[in-house]
Amino acid sequence: MKILIPMSRTEDPYAKILVRADGSDINRDNVAMVINPFDEIAVEEALRLREAGNEVEIVMVCIGGSEVEKEVRRALAMGADRAIRIDCSEELSPERVTPLLAPVVEKESPDLIIMGKQSIDGDSGQVPQRLAQRLNWPQATFASDLKVQDGKATVVREIDGGLETVAFDLPGIVSTDLRLNEPRLPKLPDIMKAKKKPFEVMGVDDLGGLPAQPVTVVHLAAPPEREAGQMVEDINELVAKLRDEAKVLS
Repeated sequence: MKILIPMSRTEDPYAKILVRADGSDINRDNVAMVINPFDEIAVEEALRLREAGNEVEIVMVCIGGSEVEKEVRRALAMGADRAIRIDCSEELSPERVTPLLAPVVEKESPDLIIMGKQSIDGDSGQVPQRLAQRLNWPQATFASDLKVQDGKATVVREIDGGLETVAFDLPGIVSTDLRLNEPRLPKLPDIMKAKKKPFEVMGVDDLGGLPAQPVTVVHLAAPPEREAGQMVEDINELVAKLRDEAKVLS
């Protein structure tokens, strides 16, 4: 079984993010970059499927310049077998990512695609669904449990009302949620071995070219500072403040 894992490089979720003074973008100077956490969960899940006794080849695919290779090598150190980088330095959105991923999927012919439900920088959460629609593949989003057996994937997914179990015949797409697993830390020998694993670089033109950017970010702004909370003596004072000052009670 071949598992393809699209991944992105994002800012460390624990880093303090600041907006540039002109509002054009966030300030990435001296900000640590990591594998998108949901994509790291996807790598871990593929490894667990292999460790469950399945014969699995794990292929990473990412889009970006040479700067993304550090994070991809970390996925290889975790246990992925090889990687593909689509060389692109232009700004990306889900509408541009999907047409680049689809030809790679067609070339690789994976049995299963596992990917994060969203990238934490843009938080759009669109790429898995857009890719499934383009490929005309079944999909299961927000997975908190995944089992693959006899050419069928069974997924427990998180929904507003609780949990839902769905199943589909492979090939298909699964997007990961936080509760699916906890990714492992690569060991030093594996980090060294990852430097020698196959790493293919493809050009955008090899995949039909980059679509036009349909969405442009006009301006970014930091959220307003939250006002300090107030302490009240009892419920009567709380009700009075909500009624007289906040005007949320009549």
